[in-house]
Amino acid sequence: MEHVELFFKSIFIDNMVFATFLGMCSYLAVSKKVSTAVGLGAAVIFVLAVTVPINWLLDQYILKDGALIWLGEEYASYDLSFLSFILFIATIATMVQLVEIVVEKFSPSLYNSLGIFLPLIAVNCAILGGSLFMQSREIETLGLALNYGISSGIGWFLAILAIAAIREKIRYSNVPAPLRGLGITFIITGLMAIGFMSFGGMLTGGDEDTSSLEGNPENLGIQTEQIQNENTEAVKAVEVSTITKQ
Repeated sequence: MEHVELFFKSIFIDNMVFATFLGMCSYLAVSKKVSTAVGLGAAVIFVLAVTVPINWLLDQYILKDGALIWLGEEYASYDLSFLSFILFIATIATMVQLVEIVVEKFSPSLYNSLGIFLPLIAVNCAILGGSLFMQSREIETLGLALNYGISSGIGWFLAILAIAAIREKIRYSNVPAPLRGLGITFIITGLMAIGFMSFGGMLTGGDEDTSSLEGNPENLGIQTEQIQNENTEAVKAVEVSTITKQ
């Protein structure tokens, strides 16, 4: 259940684009065509799926305070957390270079259409944000880290795919001249972000309120009695006010 909750929460509720507005440069620049958006989105999913678990291992066994205890008791006091940014970015840059080589080899047309934005994945704030969010949220296991990386990438993929499909169709719409281009794109992005906010209660609901009553009939009886007393007092107050007016 924990994996399912993290998966859907990362895609819909904590979406990289619509919740934290990370990776907006690539989101806006490469979303003019669906084919290009699909290629970049797939690359982002791969990079996040690989770098987040690797950076989780680095954080757990090298960077955290006392993480080097596996080397011996004399290393237990070492804290290398100040190296987080350097190691995270180095891991991301390595994976992006691998993706760039593969895309250039097997799909030159996609490589040319992505242009400078493919190598710029290395400095895409959404990619680094995935590793930093993983670290700050203290994800407990490697499996959850892998889940978080894949689901965050899928969320970013859905965002850029949706805006690319809309931008392809909106070319044939009568958009006012001042709003054409990035203007209408920003407006649509804001509306989509508001729409994704509606997913905020998808995994919560009213569990917290009902859990205190389940399995405890006494609480339910006390609350029912309180409601009845309040209703009785309200009726008496109405009767008194009526008599006073007469």
